[in-house]
Amino acid sequence: MHDTLKRVFGYPQFRPGQEATVGAVLAGRSAAAIFPTGSGKSLCYQLPALLLPHLTLVISPLLALMQDQLAFLARLGIAAGSIDSAQSRDEANAVMARARSGELKILMVSVERLKNERFRHFLQQVPISLLVVDEAHCISEWGHNFRPDYLKLPDYQRRFGIAQALLLTATATPQVIADMQARFAIAAGDVVTTGFYRPNLDLRVEPVQGQDKRRRLVEWLGERAGRPGIVYVTLQKTAEQIAEHLERHGIPAEAYHAGLPGDRREAVQKRFMAGQTNCIVATIAFGMGIDKRDIRHVVHFDLPKSIENYSQEIGRAGRDGQRSECLVLANRDSLNVLENFVYGDTPEQDGIRCVLDEVLAAGQGQWEFMQGPLADRSNIRALPLKTLLVQLELKGLIAPRYAYYAEYRFKYLLEPEALLERFDGERRAFVAALIQASPRARTWATVDFHALSRQYGAERGRVVKALDHFQEKCWIELESKQMTEVYGVLDSGFDSQALSRELHGHFSRHESAEVARIHAMLDLFASDRCLGRRLAEHFGDHDAPVQCGHCSVCDGEVARLPAPPELPALVDKSFAALCEAFIHRHGQHTGNPPSAQRLTRFLCGIGAPLFTRLKARTIAGHGTLEAYPYAEVRAWVERHLAGGSDAAVIAGSAFARDSCGSRECGVAASIR
Repeated sequence: MHDTLKRVFGYPQFRPGQEATVGAVLAGRSAAAIFPTGSGKSLCYQLPALLLPHLTLVISPLLALMQDQLAFLARLGIAAGSIDSAQSRDEANAVMARARSGELKILMVSVERLKNERFRHFLQQVPISLLVVDEAHCISEWGHNFRPDYLKLPDYQRRFGIAQALLLTATATPQVIADMQARFAIAAGDVVTTGFYRPNLDLRVEPVQGQDKRRRLVEWLGERAGRPGIVYVTLQKTAEQIAEHLERHGIPAEAYHAGLPGDRREAVQKRFMAGQTNCIVATIAFGMGIDKRDIRHVVHFDLPKSIENYSQEIGRAGRDGQRSECLVLANRDSLNVLENFVYGDTPEQDGIRCVLDEVLAAGQGQWEFMQGPLADRSNIRALPLKTLLVQLELKGLIAPRYAYYAEYRFKYLLEPEALLERFDGERRAFVAALIQASPRARTWATVDFHALSRQYGAERGRVVKALDHFQEKCWIELESKQMTEVYGVLDSGFDSQALSRELHGHFSRHESAEVARIHAMLDLFASDRCLGRRLAEHFGDHDAPVQCGHCSVCDGEVARLPAPPELPALVDKSFAALCEAFIHRHGQHTGNPPSAQRLTRFLCGIGAPLFTRLKARTIAGHGTLEAYPYAEVRAWVERHLAGGSDAAVIAGSAFARDSCGSRECGVAASIR
């Protein structure tokens, strides 16, 4: 172990925690390494991978992280590869061939790759010594950045006969660590933590009224001109607005968020890494995989989503060990925005039942669906829909088989006649049939798979392989759309009403836990105890100094967070004026009245797939109560629906007449 550390990696000794973790893995045990960002977690699998007999399979959440790791391993001469969405089929096949032959020591994939049945079949043919889960906190529904597909990893470990697992993360509370331990059967003594206290980070919480935040940000950054830093905001539009505001006030800044084109995001990141841009105004989309060691400050212009997110985001500062500043411009103004993200991810029970009924309709066979249309039909956002599907997998009701694109279309870069000239015999006949079964509308030709199968007997796989080949040869420009998921239905004997109620309860408990995490973060920022100590204790680290001496509390500045601006009482609002137009359009499209939950989301401006179809943003009343707490709006809506207030107005609306031809309709009944 020590010889390999010096000979291959060039390090004279291990960093704290590394030797215990590597030792546990080499002794044949599963382990977890919970080290602060930049403390050398990756070595804990890279070194054992060289000494273990078979392949080390690494689950990594981000393509950029994989590419950085692979570049590092290549420099050391370690045989490593990845299979990812950026590769061609031939490139992926070449990596799998190297793994089969035993040449590869490390294979990196995303967790989504394991949904592919062909890839799972490949893994069952390859002996694997170690399963590594990077960002392992994603497996816990009670942690931040939960990713539903991570829940299936313990099952995959058993299915592929992988004796050991190594979990890596920088941010895990005692509850999340216990969850990780239980799921992977890791002994308490093999959970290695090195503490969360960062002595070089100055933590400051500054209470600032909402209208004063921009002025204070300009003032604070102006005093630190030329030093690399990140300003975190909640919304994409805020990133654009604040970057522009800083530019106007003489502070060069660039926005970064998930809504920007990929090439622009990459260019912004490269300029920041190269020191050409010193200030990035970003949503949480920016940070994972960023290993810039000289970031001197991190500012939270808006509140972070949780203590875990705060810890992860400030962890990007001062990785070189030099003093760095972390500032929160704190008030309660944006509290409702954070809470609304949580409430928007809780599916309605009717939506859950919609999905369950589709599974039942498929019977004991195959269930095919496209995620977008299924999200629309069930009115469940993409992430909670994924979570729901994983829950159904874990209950043994469904299992993923494979996915395919429902539609392929192409643009000829070589005229059809010239394309045909390149083939002879049976292949020429096949290509002719493909051309004939792909009618061209002006520019694009769309492949009719059914016609090809019926008239020529061509299998779908052969057609797709031919199209990929044509594109590689630059004979066509190929586009694929409408990804279709195919699941096997293993058990269709469940009661959809009872199960939808059970699953809705699960989502509701998760919602409550997420809201509680937001308020725990506010309690931390308003604490009268050392912030460094409080932050470390949140992660179960009781070895941090009682007084760090370099936070705002230790400097005598306890933050009293300003309350949000006082709002007019809801009792004075007109339910009919705010809701009638939405109820009318909802009824026209669905034939049913909206539930209290749906009305509340509309009034609070919370997105949902159905709202996109209804063009809810154009309806009077949308988002008018977004400044109010969600729970308060929900209670107000429920009082009106239960008490009959405004019933006559709404019952006499166009929806009431159009949808049922009389005043005695569902809306009036639900209001009464």
